[in-house]
Amino acid sequence: MPKRILEKTSLEVCRLRSDGSYAVGGVSGLYLKIEGGSRSWVFRYVHDGHRRRMGLGSYPLVGLAEAREAARNALKLRLGGVDPLQARQAQREAARLAIARQVRFDDAAEAFIAEHEGTWRSLKHAKQWRSTLATYAFPHIGHLQVADIGQAHVLQVLAPIWKTKTETASRLRGRIEQVLDWATAHGHRTGPNPARWRSQLEHILADPNKLAPVKHHAAVPVAILPDTYQRLLAMDGQSARALRFLILTAARSGEVRGMVWSEVDLEAGLWTVPAERMKSNREHRVPLSRQALELLRAQPRIPSVEHVFPSNRKGPLSDMALTAVMRRHELGAVPHGFRSTFRDWAGEMTHHARDAVELCLAHAIDTRTEAAYRRGDMLEKRAAIMQEWADFASAETTEMAR
Repeated sequence: MPKRILEKTSLEVCRLRSDGSYAVGGVSGLYLKIEGGSRSWVFRYVHDGHRRRMGLGSYPLVGLAEAREAARNALKLRLGGVDPLQARQAQREAARLAIARQVRFDDAAEAFIAEHEGTWRSLKHAKQWRSTLATYAFPHIGHLQVADIGQAHVLQVLAPIWKTKTETASRLRGRIEQVLDWATAHGHRTGPNPARWRSQLEHILADPNKLAPVKHHAAVPVAILPDTYQRLLAMDGQSARALRFLILTAARSGEVRGMVWSEVDLEAGLWTVPAERMKSNREHRVPLSRQALELLRAQPRIPSVEHVFPSNRKGPLSDMALTAVMRRHELGAVPHGFRSTFRDWAGEMTHHARDAVELCLAHAIDTRTEAAYRRGDMLEKRAAIMQEWADFASAETTEMAR
């Protein structure tokens, strides 16, 4: 028969001074451990055949009555087949996770932007992120913990502008989704993403493509492109020359405006656009036609100025410079539309392979599996296409020849 431990009083416990472990009674397994002047409570028990010790706090910060209550609770767990130590560790981990999840949406959004803006192509992109979130999302959910945001909150943000500002609302939804995915990955929330479109919001909100059909860039029709080119040929100024080069290369406006002389090899007839300046984030080699090379050789080179088509301030032309020329001379299109003109010309007036044409536009044409086997960029084939295109675009028309 186990020896019965008499319950010690608070005064008796207070008088214990010598090093050792003292059973204080009241609850089987409760001891006051004294070592080197420090005193603490210990609950001893056996679980799955192993002797365990569970600290219950220091004395006198934790009094005798509190220690007995804590020991009783631990004993109940042990009798129920639960290891009290493991149960406490799980409770502490849950509390730690609860604290970690306490992140406001506006703070999570700023953290997401800070982590990713270095990978974005321009500062403008980060400004757009901050602007749309601050304008439309933060007033509704900025103060909420990311762990508490549900579908109703997301709809509260999107519904008022979904039909009136559809494109903005659609981009906003994607940004909210990315912020919440980031929060989930960092352990700040669990469960499905309430801003996800597929299999979720697509069943609640109207299809944005039907509400606001995609508007393509206004393009010069293929038939009048030579006339348009001749009109540009008659104009002076960097913007007009940059537009002519843009047409001849079927490049994007930003690629032409940011072009520097170190990217150009006039002897090889090649313009190599580095990956960081490409939308695809891959280096793109552009074969230069005779007309493009003539334009570059005639282009004045200003000492200490790197850009091929510099502005008056010696930096790159602004993103509106080329558009302004087209508006001022009522050309009825936008610079990016010349890429569509090129694609229409290639598809309607030539028999060139689709893949080669798409590579001229620096479009991705491969699946990942195909890309693993394709190493070349069809440079020779593309050179033939671009020369044929330049001959067509720069041809002197009957109207202009009069």
